[in-house]
Amino acid sequence: MAKTVCVVGAGPSGLVAAKSLLHDVPEGTFHVTIFDSKTRIGGLWPFENSDDKGYLHPQMVTNQSKHTVQFSDLAWEDADPEFPSAWQVGRYLNRYYDRYCKAASLQLGKLVVGVEQSQDGTSGWIVQVVSQDGEKTDHKFDYLLVASGYFGNPGISTEAVEKAEVPMIHSSQYRDLPTLFSKNPGAKGGKILVVGGQMSGVEVAGTIATHLSTAVNWPGRTPHSTGIPPIEDADKYSVHHLIQKPAWVFPLYTSPKPALTAPPFVPLDLSSYNLANRPQPLVNSQGHISTGTARTLHGVFQNILGTDQSIFSPEVTISDTEKNDPPYIAVSDHYLEFVRSGLITVSRGRFEYLKGRDARISSSEADRITDVAAVILATGFQALLSIAWMPPAVLKAISASDNPSNAVALAFHGTHHPEFPTLGFVGFYRSPYWGVMEMQARFITALWAAGGPSSPNLSPAMAAALKEDTSIERTTSLRTDPRASQFPMGDYPWLMQDFASALELTRIPHLGKMPALPPADKPMDILTPARYPSKNVTTQGREEVIKSLQQTEATAWAAIANGRFMARAVFRSLAGRWRLERDLISKLPSHPSGHFSGTADFLLREATRDGREAEYDSRQRAGQHQGYEYLYIEDGEFRASNGFSFQASRRYIWRYDDRNEKLSVWFVKVDKPKVADYLFHKVQFEVSQDSDAASGGKGSGIGRERGLCARADHLCEQDFYDVTYAFNFEAVNIKEWTSAYQVKGPKKDYSISNVFKR
Repeated sequence: MAKTVCVVGAGPSGLVAAKSLLHDVPEGTFHVTIFDSKTRIGGLWPFENSDDKGYLHPQMVTNQSKHTVQFSDLAWEDADPEFPSAWQVGRYLNRYYDRYCKAASLQLGKLVVGVEQSQDGTSGWIVQVVSQDGEKTDHKFDYLLVASGYFGNPGISTEAVEKAEVPMIHSSQYRDLPTLFSKNPGAKGGKILVVGGQMSGVEVAGTIATHLSTAVNWPGRTPHSTGIPPIEDADKYSVHHLIQKPAWVFPLYTSPKPALTAPPFVPLDLSSYNLANRPQPLVNSQGHISTGTARTLHGVFQNILGTDQSIFSPEVTISDTEKNDPPYIAVSDHYLEFVRSGLITVSRGRFEYLKGRDARISSSEADRITDVAAVILATGFQALLSIAWMPPAVLKAISASDNPSNAVALAFHGTHHPEFPTLGFVGFYRSPYWGVMEMQARFITALWAAGGPSSPNLSPAMAAALKEDTSIERTTSLRTDPRASQFPMGDYPWLMQDFASALELTRIPHLGKMPALPPADKPMDILTPARYPSKNVTTQGREEVIKSLQQTEATAWAAIANGRFMARAVFRSLAGRWRLERDLISKLPSHPSGHFSGTADFLLREATRDGREAEYDSRQRAGQHQGYEYLYIEDGEFRASNGFSFQASRRYIWRYDDRNEKLSVWFVKVDKPKVADYLFHKVQFEVSQDSDAASGGKGSGIGRERGLCARADHLCEQDFYDVTYAFNFEAVNIKEWTSAYQVKGPKKDYSISNVFKR
């Protein structure tokens, strides 16, 4: 007779748990019921691009690529972007449910409010549920699986919010500037204070700065693609980011060859989880971080970024002394450039309270931040509120704590507790990886199918894993360890290895040859969930595994050998202000030669519709974000060879098309200098053919000494413009770049050479 299982939560962890219980053991072993308080599946992940009521903005992109944000036996659609938006993740989960979880009893709009152990001599559970209309019911189950999520309740004081005289919200609630100031329409500028320096703090600070930059540089008062009009006096606002320690801030794409001036770029996780660069078998790199390990990790991160971040601001610099401490990391494409530009000001200290428009802080430099217009608290989540319905005896046994990184102490990497053999957990730890959630689900399924942690029917591998496990002791010791890592559960590849060993799963090889990369000069060995398919994977599931592996391998080859993502890397790194020196050499006496000296600003904003109406409307219908573009403004003085000088200014629109990996430059309208008029040229990047990367050797299809090269041309009536570019990278950032124009026509014959430096 099938054992009954209650799964609390229909997000990624709940769905993968249900799938494993239904498909990784003989049919009929378990009967699964899923409860979720929401009226849809997906948990934090919205299903529609218009669903902005949850904790994730539907257009927020993931900070790991689709090759990591996936389960082993469901590939993403080929047309899905490398970094999906939150609503696209929701759609993926809906497909996953349709494929694997339909046999479960899905109870949406049902909130679990209490749990009791059965008093009839069994080890089952009585689950108390309240429907949206207030009806209370009790349900009995043999097993209880907690998948209610670690990020269910924002860590914010309701009392502080109610007393605040300016808007105060949690970072998960931020959507846009007009909504932020909707209850304070009279606001006329000031500092938007972001409190918290880890992942969410950096991300939301970068997002707000992007919204401010868009509002300032938007053409007119027309709404953005989201339908939200710009706020008044946007130029009078800035972001003030209060942190306790700086984090290494990574862009979404990094290079596995950072020493090259024209490096290839790949999604950051494809480099991070390249197992060829780690000794085998893997050793856990997280948890307690010694000084030596800390300095090694800091060195790795600095090598990837090519800087200690001092080029952006002293406040985000990782000093030599700080390299003795465990490192923190964050992900944002534009945060650091906004810091360099001054739109984001960073200071170090601890937020105490808000009084009027003054924020009181504890800091060695100042005791307050004045002229605060709003406060965004990136202060994490209160994980315990997600399991407050559990019995006190259970909470005591699992050492429930308000520690933000280690809320519960569970056996074998957060899966169960020996005192309650019919209770399991999936995804209940800080920053859970999808592959680890899937492994946790498989482990619990195998554990229960065998009869529990003390059953003689356990496989030898699982019995040995449980005997050697020290997860509970390790978790409790890390709570008071001042040298605990940012994500103390354990590093992703090691966790996958440890679960695979206990479950006797083999990591399958790549389908074909992979490009070789430094420092080991070995073929890439990229860890993805698809490398660990279930023993019971179906024919259909195996097809998905193969498709997923093909997608990952195609991305790696396209990036390393063919220069994919070069346009994106250049576009991201152009942001901000450059010093510009230009020489103009004319061969016609009617057009004097001369020199221009000034500045060039690349001002980020959401992409506009002008000149790209068909693409814009297509994206709008599909619910896709329009992407970004720059309003380019150069100002300076031109001194002609005849001694005449004058102030000169020029404007363009620089656009990046993420669908086709193309960079383009557009003229602006004369009477509307923020509005794109027509195409000037498309930038075509060159890929060197003098390497052996295509055959799997050590070379790369790019990497020239003079930088990343590109060409473009434009016929303007009878005048032909021949354009060349060279972008000289230092790891992920452009150090300097040049462009040159050869212009010939009936009345034109001149050349221009431009040099851009920070």
